[in-house]
Amino acid sequence: MGNLYLVRHGQASFGAADYDKLSELGHRQSVRLGEYFAAKGLVFDAVLTGTLKRHAETWAGIKQGAGLDLQPELWPGLNEFDSAAVIGAIHPEPLAPTDTPEMYKYHFRLLRDGLTQWMNGVVSPKGMPSYRDFVQGVTSALDHVRKQHTGNVLIVSSGGPISTAIGHILGTVPEKTIELNMQIRNSAVTEFLFTPKRHLLLTFNSLAHLDGAEYAPWITYS
Repeated sequence: MGNLYLVRHGQASFGAADYDKLSELGHRQSVRLGEYFAAKGLVFDAVLTGTLKRHAETWAGIKQGAGLDLQPELWPGLNEFDSAAVIGAIHPEPLAPTDTPEMYKYHFRLLRDGLTQWMNGVVSPKGMPSYRDFVQGVTSALDHVRKQHTGNVLIVSSGGPISTAIGHILGTVPEKTIELNMQIRNSAVTEFLFTPKRHLLLTFNSLAHLDGAEYAPWITYS
């Protein structure tokens, strides 16, 4: 039996021109997670990441903090969905900047609605695969881990693929998978046990590496 650790990337640059890069805090979250892994004595047999910049930068921070020397296997199926395309499928007009609490909440209400319709096959966001194909990209990584490994494996990805992996294992409906997605915090760890035949959920959305009052300001969601 092996252990699969699924890590959501550190805080990215929400509201900036280029979301797909870590903020300064996101880098610190990633390094801190690596330090935590090292303190726990965790050794990984393999690392899989999506191909997005924020995945690579999160892995770089973990690698630095843990003193690891592993080359990641790049897995495009672990990339996040295009949230702008999802929202655009149900709200084609340009959105105002998300620079107020009200606009932030409105953005995520639209995202929830768009995800629900995409996952149920109602809309087809521009440039995105069907939800069935998106799930296949995620489960292909899970199948690869089961078939090729027996020890500790690390995946660095995003909230969408991680919640999709959990939903696939638990057999949840799309609406529940969306709820899981919205709960996953930056640099949080979800752990699966796996055998050659299946995965089992062990922990969800853990921030053990940020325990302590000094790290309370480091806890973020986007």
